[in-house]
Amino acid sequence: MPDFPIRKIALQIEEILHEGGPAPDTPRRRGAILAVCRNPFAGGYHADLQPAMEDLKPLGLMLTDRLIEALGGRAGIDGYGKGTIVGEAGEAEHGALWHVPGGYAMRERLGESRAIVPSAMKVAGMGAALDVPLGHINAAYVRSHFDAITVSVPDGPRAGEIVFVLAMSVGPRVHSRMGGLESWQVKGEDGLR
Repeated sequence: MPDFPIRKIALQIEEILHEGGPAPDTPRRRGAILAVCRNPFAGGYHADLQPAMEDLKPLGLMLTDRLIEALGGRAGIDGYGKGTIVGEAGEAEHGALWHVPGGYAMRERLGESRAIVPSAMKVAGMGAALDVPLGHINAAYVRSHFDAITVSVPDGPRAGEIVFVLAMSVGPRVHSRMGGLESWQVKGEDGLR
């Protein structure tokens, strides 16, 4: 059973009060939580990685709970995304381990959430930034929720580490006006509309 001990956890909360034009009635909030963990697969090729997804499920749930709490609770959270930054001794596929434990943890805790959890991952050195994509939790076609939050850890990932990231948002982009499906029109039947 692989072990992913946590070296540090970082939390980032943004409150967007203005984007030009009139101030919104309610500020947009975005948040991300990052766990810098040892990568047990760093430094070599391992054919069978999938069982390690099971080992990461408790981390996904713990980070989800902390991020929901930091955003003030479940009410209003209507966007999500996830990502990984794999240290130099790892490979992109090690970051893909986060798809199930990160995505399903958010779905479990956020309740009804049918849309795909957008994701980004890369192999990079310490201090690398990652733009974690955000999308509406119930309908991938809600344009007002297409967004990203940029995250980084100044001292990570080290060569043998992975940074696991979960991100959530509350509300649409400030002054969203690109048309398309609006959040109030979401039927939530197929994850698209």
